[in-house]
Amino acid sequence: MIRKSLMALTLTAPLIATPAFAQDPAEGIWTTQPDNNGNYGTVQILPCENRICGVLTGAFDGSGAPLPSENIGRAIVWDMQPRGDGSYENGKVFSPDQGRTYNAKMALRGDQLGVAGCVLGFCREQTWTRAR
Repeated sequence: MIRKSLMALTLTAPLIATPAFAQDPAEGIWTTQPDNNGNYGTVQILPCENRICGVLTGAFDGSGAPLPSENIGRAIVWDMQPRGDGSYENGKVFSPDQGRTYNAKMALRGDQLGVAGCVLGFCREQTWTRAR
């Protein structure tokens, strides 16, 4: 009887002791900085296998009124590799106002996410704020 109990415990212990995977600290909804036209958006950052990606979930004009946009639902951040220290590298970011894809990196600082990207020597940087 004791032997069977020990065997059952041995077989189930790994299931009990296995920790749940922690959510990446960058996951969530972020409000972008206004673009050159004064428009901004909301982006949902989420895991994509072992990387981070983001989808545009809303677009707004400078007064906060919703804007129709063909980019809503589009992946605008992808292939970001977490470094474990709040920074991400080797990813891509699409800028809807420029219609360009940039080689990008991100840096998390509390409730702010620095997003920087470059293409052909032209670089842009924005600070996104965690939506409440």
